[in-house]
Amino acid sequence: MSFDHVAVIGGGLSGTLQAISLLRQPGPRVTLIEPSARPARGLAYSTTHPAHLLNVRARNMSAYGDAPDHFAAWLEAKGLGTADDYVPRRIYGDYLAEQLEAVAAASDNRLRIVRGAATDLERDGHGFRVTLANGKTLSATIAVLALGNLAPRVPPAFDPAVLGEAFVNDPWSAEATRGLDPSGTVLLVGTGMTMVDIALQLVDGGFDGRIIAVSRRGLLPLTHPETPPALPQRDAPPEAGKLSALLADLRRLADATGWHAATDHLRPCLQALWQSLDTDARARFLRHLRPWWDIHRHRLAPAVSARIAHLRAEGRLDVLAGKFLAADPCPEGARVRWRVRASETTRTETVARIINCTGPGCDIRASRLPLLQNLLARGLVRPGALGMGVDVTPQAQVVDRDGTPVPSLFALGPMTRGAFWEITAVPEIRKQTQALAQTLCVPHTAGPF
Repeated sequence: MSFDHVAVIGGGLSGTLQAISLLRQPGPRVTLIEPSARPARGLAYSTTHPAHLLNVRARNMSAYGDAPDHFAAWLEAKGLGTADDYVPRRIYGDYLAEQLEAVAAASDNRLRIVRGAATDLERDGHGFRVTLANGKTLSATIAVLALGNLAPRVPPAFDPAVLGEAFVNDPWSAEATRGLDPSGTVLLVGTGMTMVDIALQLVDGGFDGRIIAVSRRGLLPLTHPETPPALPQRDAPPEAGKLSALLADLRRLADATGWHAATDHLRPCLQALWQSLDTDARARFLRHLRPWWDIHRHRLAPAVSARIAHLRAEGRLDVLAGKFLAADPCPEGARVRWRVRASETTRTETVARIINCTGPGCDIRASRLPLLQNLLARGLVRPGALGMGVDVTPQAQVVDRDGTPVPSLFALGPMTRGAFWEITAVPEIRKQTQALAQTLCVPHTAGPF
């Protein structure tokens, strides 16, 4: 069987890197399906706000595994920054778009970009038929799901139908900050990276009121050091398979080298460590350790961290810990009640708007995307481990409802988090897309894929 056409569904980071990897070597035609008018940016890199910075230095963000300094060199050539800068995310989006265009131009017109949302995917002989929202269809021998992050889950205490305009579930929508009284009060649900972005967007947009950010633990992302830490040398990787042993090993290393270096040192083996844990251990990690891991692993650029600290010192941003109990509409917007963490004390605030900043969703069963609903109904996909993304093999091949790998159907990036955990950042997604491209660009006969 000849694999002559790959349909990549989703044109954000994962889909763009997959298209680039395929086009850089002889192989099949590629159709990149993306609903937005600006492919190669996705949600993360489509922002135009100058305060929305990359949360890593430019030196770590090359689109090419065989040219790790490519993005840094691109920045310097354009006079936009250096390898050690945390540049605006929109600049990285421009970089990805330029790379896609350049690689496509050098690939004998093997790339086609289709603007539209894929709503269905069906078996069609030896391949697939993709249906778009406008009713048009296209056929491909291989399909790759590169859907990125799902919409955030609505927290249990909030009913959007009851709260109306006072509650915004999509923090990136225009409705999130539109029409606010500049001197009012806004509640941000969550205290992670999304909260930081929205708080800065509010302030820079002229909002001069009070911002309250609440999460279960009230943890803020930590800050990158001013200079990259020196990574330790070790003869053997950490002991795999037992969560307590992994945690003890990380603490020993942090005591010896500092937590920045210890966390970064784990990164190359995180996927293997995750896969070495059984389901119970993974669940315990998500329940007890994930918030602490997230704030150490996903850090703020120093300039962003300084702005957040300044807002807190001015009293314009309160970061609190608690469990939400109820939210009711009122003439001012909404009246929200929560229990203060480690206490029986409850607190009530009247706010003009509630913005969900809890971060991306991951349960495909809760997604309203027609494509995922149809794939689930057909049994072509099933939820990944602990309900995260879709189930895939170690080679990123999608697993169906019965546990059988689906020939010629793959998934990438955050959609595969249940299998790989650490698969949301550029280095890991770059590695995943390059591995799949190498597989697909080798001539095949009928086989396991």
